[in-house]
Amino acid sequence: MDKKQAQEIIRNTFENPFNPDRFYNFIKNLLNQIQEDSFTYYGKFIPDSYKPFISKYTRIGKYSDGENRIDILTVYLSKHTSIDRARSSQRNFIAGYLQGKYGSSSEKDAALVAFVSPDEADWRFSLVKMDYKFEQTKSGKMKVKEDFTPARRWSFLVGANEKSHTAQSRLVGILANDQQNPTLEEIENAFDIETVTKEFFLKYRDLFIRTKEELDRVVKKDSTIKEDFEAKGVDTVNFAKKLLGQIVFLYFLQKKGWFGVKRGQPWGSGSKHFLRELFTKRHGDYKNFFNEILEPLFYEALRLERQDDYYSRFDCRIPFLNGGLFDPINDYDWIDTDILLPNDLFSNGQKTKEGDTGTGILDVFDRYNFTVKEDEPLEKEVAIDPELLGKAYEKFNAIRPDNFEEYKKSLKSSKKGDETKFNKQYGVYYTPRVIVHYMSQQSLINYLYTELNSGPVSYEKLGDPQLNMLGNKGEKGQLDLTIEHKSTPSISKEDIEALIHVGEHVSENEEIALIKEKSIKDGKQVSSVYKLKLPESIRQNASLIDRKLEEITVCDPAVGSGAFPVGMMSEIERARNVLSIFLNDNSRTAYEFKRRCIEHSLYGVDIDPGAVEITKLRLWLSLVVDEDDIKNIKPLPNLDYKVVCGNSLMGVEKNLLNKHLFIKLEELKSLYFNETNIKKKQNYKNEIDKLIHDITNGHEQFDFEIYFSEVFHNKGGFDVVIANPPYVRVDDIDKKQRKEFKNIYHSAKGKYDLYYLFFEKAFNLINKTGCCVFISPNKFCAADSALELRKLIFRKTHSAEIISTSKIKIFEAAANYPVISILSKNNLAMPCFLVRQVKDLELLNRKEQSKHFTTSPKSFLNFPSNIIPININQISFDFVEKLYSNSFLLSDILSISEGLRIPSKYESEEKQDHEIVKQYQFSRYSQITPGTFISSSNLKKVISDNAQRSIKIFMEKIVIAEDALSISATIDLQHRIPQGGVYFAVSKNPHISLKYILALINSKLFSYVYEMLYSGMHMGGGYLRYRTKFLEALPLSAKAKNVDTVKQKELVVLVDKFLSISKDENYLDNPTKQAKVKELEKQIDQMVYKLYELTDEEIGIIENSEN
Repeated sequence: MDKKQAQEIIRNTFENPFNPDRFYNFIKNLLNQIQEDSFTYYGKFIPDSYKPFISKYTRIGKYSDGENRIDILTVYLSKHTSIDRARSSQRNFIAGYLQGKYGSSSEKDAALVAFVSPDEADWRFSLVKMDYKFEQTKSGKMKVKEDFTPARRWSFLVGANEKSHTAQSRLVGILANDQQNPTLEEIENAFDIETVTKEFFLKYRDLFIRTKEELDRVVKKDSTIKEDFEAKGVDTVNFAKKLLGQIVFLYFLQKKGWFGVKRGQPWGSGSKHFLRELFTKRHGDYKNFFNEILEPLFYEALRLERQDDYYSRFDCRIPFLNGGLFDPINDYDWIDTDILLPNDLFSNGQKTKEGDTGTGILDVFDRYNFTVKEDEPLEKEVAIDPELLGKAYEKFNAIRPDNFEEYKKSLKSSKKGDETKFNKQYGVYYTPRVIVHYMSQQSLINYLYTELNSGPVSYEKLGDPQLNMLGNKGEKGQLDLTIEHKSTPSISKEDIEALIHVGEHVSENEEIALIKEKSIKDGKQVSSVYKLKLPESIRQNASLIDRKLEEITVCDPAVGSGAFPVGMMSEIERARNVLSIFLNDNSRTAYEFKRRCIEHSLYGVDIDPGAVEITKLRLWLSLVVDEDDIKNIKPLPNLDYKVVCGNSLMGVEKNLLNKHLFIKLEELKSLYFNETNIKKKQNYKNEIDKLIHDITNGHEQFDFEIYFSEVFHNKGGFDVVIANPPYVRVDDIDKKQRKEFKNIYHSAKGKYDLYYLFFEKAFNLINKTGCCVFISPNKFCAADSALELRKLIFRKTHSAEIISTSKIKIFEAAANYPVISILSKNNLAMPCFLVRQVKDLELLNRKEQSKHFTTSPKSFLNFPSNIIPININQISFDFVEKLYSNSFLLSDILSISEGLRIPSKYESEEKQDHEIVKQYQFSRYSQITPGTFISSSNLKKVISDNAQRSIKIFMEKIVIAEDALSISATIDLQHRIPQGGVYFAVSKNPHISLKYILALINSKLFSYVYEMLYSGMHMGGGYLRYRTKFLEALPLSAKAKNVDTVKQKELVVLVDKFLSISKDENYLDNPTKQAKVKELEKQIDQMVYKLYELTDEEIGIIENSEN
């Protein structure tokens, strides 16, 4: 079929209520051929745990792509279950079907499913896929491994209230292809959310630019608006950002049916296209849409409390939202000014290049599906969700009124990456949700493990008179025994991990298993197939764990777009939902968990006001996602003292002894959080700000211990500080701030990065058992500039896990290699650092499948500059640690310097006074091929700043390539001038031959050690960048350092032979000479091994390494 026919099938199927015949026709054309094999199951054929959610299900047929079996199903949900509720139950139900637990006994790879709710015009078209793990049986056969691994689901939300623009763009290619049956991989790609998000963002970006420019025209024309904006500090960049954010917020919420509700009608019955109806004048006439419709909607209808929420201007009910989102930016005068943005900015009839009609804000937004529920690793909507706001923030953060034109110029530039370069100056990178999910879970696990196992411990000796009273009398000759008493239960970390990682996936099973268990106890049944899967320690201590989750305090000091506060809230809510099963309390709701979490647990700070607004917006959206009836939802809370605009790295002088002021401050903040009356809110805010002014003696800078004083008074600091701090080099930090940072932070030394200071700040913010969880570049693990930070980490951290993701591109725009650091102060066990590398984000939770080592923090003190090697296993770590334990350093006999940065204008192809050597002109032990030249006069200009280096340049020396797969060095006896990219090394000891040192440098041992220590700083293509200080810090055994002339000569003879062979022009192409070269290298390596007195096992470690 052609493209138009394919689009028509998608429109007919996906823009209407579910119809079995239309769905069958769509599937038949999508897959080209299916094996019709239908059945319908209901009643006793649906497992008890899913009966509250699933009414019946029908299989339409089966499909195979040659490797994978895909079933086509229709699942009819129970009457009280919407397609948006109990999503994990819907997914887990299909997982059980695919595993062959019901429906049919055979295992299936995936299913295409229509989820249909009887009371709704919308439905969900999903791909559910299993990721089976296999294990080998004793007989050698492979079978599916039994574990909690759930299915993954991708979904299109479709139906009468949804447009099919996204579904068309993703599915039309497969549908129109009659010649080739699609593979499971191709079907999965059609459900790819990232493509949709990128497409929407480009449209969003264009709308932002147009909105900003239209605002500029309005302000320029109207002096009244201009004066008001200047007086209130309003700029058109942030006005445009907020306006688009407000409209996006309403697009999310109108899907709930809360707008345009007629009097006497229930919430949820309103139009799901309310904004479009406002534009088409269904709810009132206007001349200017923004001035007469949107401003009253924002600043009256949504902001002011009214009787029955009725808003006469639109003759309908509109919910009072509160919260500050719909306060005029900087309190600009919206009543007495007329901001006449053109109506066609919002909707018009222009054709897009894709053939769609309309380029206005509403036109673009109408074409996409919006979902309030943020995606999770296992559940993804092919729709626009609130996370998009975070991605937009990453892109727009660098845009200010003074650089807007520069931003536009970067967009128009033909140079790839100019926009990225523009954005990178602020060091903001949006954290992918899989990372947020993992870090949030690990934060909870560490917190719970500490809290549940760190109660006071008392010890009593057996035989103590006090114990004799209880019958514990010691006998003569008996060894002294001590009894340990703990005030809290001992719950293993593995049990807590089970709750956090798989609790949600087995919750339906646990609920039914408890019912069956009670029936067995009551004698109503003999046995049950339902067995409890979560550990007994979790079930027995559910109340205590729930209380600890309720009490947690979390802070993100670089909150960005709110990814971590939202992520932490989701994990806390999920865990508490699971615990409700064991508490036998069905009255607890996700909304209550989230609101409690926002009020008592979550805190955030960011220097950018736009980031603060977006974080608030996402927290507000998360509150309403799970409630269909607005009557169950309180007005949005005021988050001004929960998510604060300020500089996390600064502070103020304050008097912490003013206890009465802090008590009053905390009372007022609590009242302000829930207040809805505008006048009372303003009064509370004025009182709070005055108290802060008094406590800080008039200083306006943000300070954690003041703004979040309740956390420090109640707990002595935060339980968790979690962040993706900004990555900004010291050279890009304002000079005044650099000076201030130097006086405040121990880690503000040398060529430091701003994120070093966030680490140090985090240690000051967490309480005595708290945990710091960061994702940051791996530079701090090895760079000399981070030495003070590493010392701080070793001093402040009792247990740590550092996960290198350097083999994965985490951040689209960042040219760095991140690590996840989980640094805990708890002292529940011996000090321990676990360092591991993951090559796939799917393996983050599988420690056994990653290269790793564990050690005491003291071990790192044996390494040069106390570096933390991050891509190394236990055997290699122990071996390298041993090499350094009783060794000298290469710097004891060799001085290594960087080559000169010679401007190209000084280079000449014609022979002049001095020959230049570049790194492509030589390889290991090779001759140096001819290059360019430089005159003595020009050379003087280059080296005039360093007399000592100029002397070394003219000595006999070793030259070393800066970038190579392994250390690559040769000798230069002709006094060539090393260009940048080439290091040069001269001997410090006249009794040690330069050729002997060359043999050490080029040996497998040296390359191996460097690779083990510094491979986390790799470049593309597996290349390493060799640093002078790192090379000088390579280990030098006592025997290698104090070698006699006889031993030296043995190596020098081999080096001379190597250099002699490399003189021949054809030696690289001559197999005989290449074989001889390899034999010489082998002999040199063996002699170096002897100098280091390595065992056969240790030699095997090097020879069999990945190098």
